[in-house]
Parts: sequence; C-alpha cells; structure tokens
Amino acid sequence: MSNHVWGNGDTQFFYSLTPEVILNSIETLGLEVTGRCLTLNSMENRVYEVEIEIAPELITKPSDKFIIVKFYRPGRWSKEQIQEEHDFLLDLKENEISVIAPLLFDNKSIFKLADYEIFFSLFPKQGGRIPQEMTIEQLEITGRLLARMHNVGASRKSSHRLNINTQTFGEKNLAFLLDNNFLPIHLAKSYEKLVLDICNLSQPLFEKVTTHRIHGDCHLGNIISRDNEGMFLIDFDDMLVGPAVQDIWLVVPGRDQYALQDRAILLEAYESMRDFDYSSLKLIEPLRTLRYIHFSSWIAKRWDDPAFKNAFSHFGDSGYWEIQVNDLQEQYNLINANLN
Repeated sequence: MSNHVWGNGDTQFFYSLTPEVILNSIETLGLEVTGRCLTLNSMENRVYEVEIEIAPELITKPSDKFIIVKFYRPGRWSKEQIQEEHDFLLDLKENEISVIAPLLFDNKSIFKLADYEIFFSLFPKQGGRIPQEMTIEQLEITGRLLARMHNVGASRKSSHRLNINTQTFGEKNLAFLLDNNFLPIHLAKSYEKLVLDICNLSQPLFEKVTTHRIHGDCHLGNIISRDNEGMFLIDFDDMLVGPAVQDIWLVVPGRDQYALQDRAILLEAYESMRDFDYSSLKLIEPLRTLRYIHFSSWIAKRWDDPAFKNAFSHFGDSGYWEIQVNDLQEQYNLINANLN
C-alpha cells in the first residue's frame, strides 16, 4: 500500500479522468481494450463501458465484449468499506442471488491508480429494464429476492460499513451542514431544531430493531428486470448495516392505499423465505426523514464537484431550504402521530 494520503489532488484528478487513464487502468489487469469507451450515467462515481478484445469462441452474447469499470469517488469509502461491499456481492452470487458481482483478478476485486488514492473495480456488463411500476408477480419476485438477500446479509457481520441510525444519518449530517454554513441564517435554527427533535423522537425505535447487511438504496432504479432471468439487484455502492425495512420501503415508498396493498403483497412473499418484524414498519417515516437529511448533506459534501453544481443549481437557494424545513415539519408530525 502507498503512504499517499487522500487530498485535493486526488479529487481534481477524479473530476478529469481521461480515456487514456481509463483504458490504461484496465490493461494493467491483463485485459486488451479496443479503444471504445463510453461514459455511463453516475453522479457519485465515474463509471464507463469499455470494449475489450475477446476470442470469438468465448462470446455467447453481445455484452460479453464489454466490461464496466467503476472509479470510486476518493475519500468517500475506505478500501475496507469497498471490500465489504464486494464481499456482500460475492456472498450473494455464491448463493445464486441475482446481483452483479465484481470481476476478480488474482482473487482481488479492488485496484488503485498509480500515484492517486483512487480505487477502481471491474464488473461484467448486464442489460435489463427498470420497472416503472411493479406488477403483482414482480412484487412477489422482489419480496422473495429481498428475503434471500437479507438471509445472506445476516450470515456475516460488516464492521466498516455505516450503520443507519439517527446519529449517522441525522445528527452527523446536521453538524456538517451547520459547520460549513450551508443553511441560510434565517432558517438554520428551525432546520436544526426539527432534525434534533426528529432524531430524539425516532432514536428509541432504532434500539429495538435487528440490523444486518442490507442494500441500503433499494429503490426501483436499482432493480432491473431481465428476460427469462427475473429481477436483478444492482448498485450496492450505498450498502449499509441496518434494518430489513429500509430495503422494503424504498421498493414501495408510497403511503396511499395502493402502496400499502403493494407492500403487503411484497411482504407476504418475503415471509415465504424469511421472517419479517412488522413492528419495524414504524421505522419507515424516520428512515424516510433521515434520507431527506442525508441527501442534503450528500450534495453539500460534493459541492466542489462541477457535476453537482450543474445538477443541483438550486441547492444554495433559500427556496430549497424552505422546502426542506416544511418537509421535516411534515415528517415530524407523521412520526409523532405513528408513535401515539
């Protein structure tokens, strides 16, 4: 390992990765590239589809000619944290659960650019469609898939990944926003009070729930459907240690009657493979609220990245924070009502 300490130079290099760097990094692993390199949509990391030279007899489908290379944002995850993401994916693949695990070279899946504290990994290319709205059959398939994933998640501990709770996703994110003056002066006190009140109200619920390795960001955009192969879970970059309900509510995030019916279908299928603690449903609104707070902090921590300034140009406006305060007030009322 290098003695290099992550710093601003790593960040600037990450912002301006060139095709030459991308292709050279792949060739250091013994693969030959054709020169074709396509940038894929990713805000957090830098992800590319690269064509490789492969013997014709080894090609069984068009995607075999391509690999996906993912450069992790420097300073976000340590190598140990990335390794735990990969360990989870490899555990899931070993248990025949539909995920896209990293490719191994000499039994390693994490590599580092020379002279920079930037890690990268390679993945096979897998196509699929994102379901806009799940059918009953898809909800049942997803429920069983999540249960099997959680069975594997509970089989091994993760000591480096974040544990989602009111401190990690609430109070620490609040402290970052306040310490770095992202909040308008006239709204800072209201925002701070609401976050702290919500954390105090919700914290006892987190003490009573079982936690284990989970996907952590299991919204519909991270579930793909493939012909004759069912549903696949993708993008474990936000893998967490947390309660099973975090992955459940993100698949069915609504609150209306139809969403409740869909969630019931999903959970019935889930319980065919794994027990579910229905008392943890009270955590849905606290988890939703922590996601709001975490999202604002996520943008703030990346505000030096030009891509974030372009994508979230409204972030620094008072209007953005007024919406956040109103949303937090609504969430506080919901959480308080659910507890009574």
